[in-house]
Amino acid sequence: MTQKCLLGHVSGRVQGVFFRGSAQEEARRLGLRGYAMNLPDGRVQILVSGPEADVDAFQDWVAHGPPHARVDHVAWEVSRDEPPAGFQVR
Repeated sequence: MTQKCLLGHVSGRVQGVFFRGSAQEEARRLGLRGYAMNLPDGRVQILVSGPEADVDAFQDWVAHGPPHARVDHVAWEVSRDEPPAGFQVR
């Protein structure tokens, strides 16, 4: 099974709308590791790691986010960072 680790930056209305908590729920449902954290500029940074198909499914979820969010843009890049155990909200 091929593993994939990505670092993403999500812009739009993504703070104050339970984006990080919802991302945590989705990542845990998929069995992924990583974190989601707010950035001072209003974006959310996400590190996600796991089986390629599950990371791809998570990316699809992030493109829309939870119901009250508005995702304008997501930029993903391959990461070599070691994700934490589980999926954390920071």
